[in-house]
Amino acid sequence: MPEGHSIHRLALAHRALLAGRPVEVDSPQGRFAEGAALVTGRVLEDTSAYGKHLFHHYAGDLIVHVHLGLYGKFATGAPPVPAPAGLIRMRLAGDRGWLELRGPTACAVLNPHEVALIHARLGPDPLRDDADPAPAYARIARSGAPLLQLIMDQSVLAGPGLIYATEVLFRAGLLPTTPGRALSAAGFTEIWEDLRALMKDGVAQGRIDTVHVRHTPEAMRRAPRVDRHGGEVYVYRRAGQPCLVCGTAVAKGTMAGRNTYWCPTCQS
Repeated sequence: MPEGHSIHRLALAHRALLAGRPVEVDSPQGRFAEGAALVTGRVLEDTSAYGKHLFHHYAGDLIVHVHLGLYGKFATGAPPVPAPAGLIRMRLAGDRGWLELRGPTACAVLNPHEVALIHARLGPDPLRDDADPAPAYARIARSGAPLLQLIMDQSVLAGPGLIYATEVLFRAGLLPTTPGRALSAAGFTEIWEDLRALMKDGVAQGRIDTVHVRHTPEAMRRAPRVDRHGGEVYVYRRAGQPCLVCGTAVAKGTMAGRNTYWCPTCQS
């Protein structure tokens, strides 16, 4: 499932491609046909992201909500719109370009009240400047659940997934299994600010880099990381490899059915 920074990147890209003009919307697959009929021909006024949720805001207070889930993906291009190929849930076309959506978990037309309900069930998004982190810490401070699990819980913090959660805990020197109630207010502030910085960099760069400058391949004279997720990281998917800070072999375990990575020396 995409991490939150990639959804914010999509919102920016879709705004640049289509916002401010009328768009034609259809559903070659047919599963979004009724929704497409409601918004086609309207001006796409804006786009926004909240955590892992994407919103297209149309004239008339109609909002298309998209959640990619595990398999959803977008494709975009310049005019003309190509002939449909595969199972396209939603297709948008404007005078500057087109986009196609395949395989999302959710794709529906909502009203502002329904969008507000989605926002209400999510925790604060580190990428939104209007976010208030206080409710997140209140949830964490009274929980005995592991910090890794809490950071990935979208009702606690909206946007971070396994990579950001794993890496921010390494950078904070905390084990993934640390109970939420053991995190101090100052410790939470450090994690929150670190997430904001790392995820904003992810929006700007289009990849997840979490290592400090002194631990980059250039500074350490090592080969760049080769992984389908890209980016330079400390422990995520580096099991058995030496920690970039202390040289200890990175450990791997499982938590709630997800792989977990940490440095036994740097995190305690």
